[in-house]
Amino acid sequence: MIEILDLFGEEHLRWAPEQMMARLGCPRSTLYRYLRVLANAGLVTSLPDVGYTLGPRIAELDYEMRSSDPLISNGRPLLQALVREIAGIGLLCRYYKGRVLCVHQEAGASEIRSGYERGRAMPMGRGAASRVILAWLRPAQLKQLYEGQSREFSRIGMGRTLEEVQEHLRQIRRQGHCTSRGEVTPGVIGVAAPVLDSEGSIIGSLSVTVQDAGVSERRRRFIVDRIVFSARVLTNSMRGTAVA
Repeated sequence: MIEILDLFGEEHLRWAPEQMMARLGCPRSTLYRYLRVLANAGLVTSLPDVGYTLGPRIAELDYEMRSSDPLISNGRPLLQALVREIAGIGLLCRYYKGRVLCVHQEAGASEIRSGYERGRAMPMGRGAASRVILAWLRPAQLKQLYEGQSREFSRIGMGRTLEEVQEHLRQIRRQGHCTSRGEVTPGVIGVAAPVLDSEGSIIGSLSVTVQDAGVSERRRRFIVDRIVFSARVLTNSMRGTAVA
């Protein structure tokens, strides 16, 4: 049933049962049994001449996640303060299945449209919000990602071998943040810092995207300092979050 839900993505939002059977390689009876369970739970829905799409329960779960996720509840006021001080787009992102998912966004500049829309999963390595997460992954996690995406890592200039990629990411980790220019959205600078849990493992990233034009080196350093400080505050608040 999880594999059925995983079929739905940005490139394929509607599925006919025959397409599902071909993709999953499962018998018709098994597929319809699982679809019936998912439909009864509201996780998928179907319409004549449309096929199966994600159901209303997904929207309900999204609302509940936004209300309960401590990364969002603790990070939202920090982002709001940042974008009031720095005209840009603030993002909270999570590491998710080898990708980065934007879970919250705050806008402080109407002229910028971030390529990291909330809920849109992005491939690892593109943009500061994603790359700073890579820098804090465990070696085994990074190796697994590299083996599946080595051409992409090379294409975006991170290195032609695993060793070169590791050295590139070590430099990011040493400086404590990542800055990128136009990797996801043309004409902008992205600055991101990591958010960690109580054991020092990466949860996600806090970042702000600003217009590239007219940003002096002094201004860039100020932006970096504010984002790194805010990410540390968020990390400390995540470590202090207890289960009631």
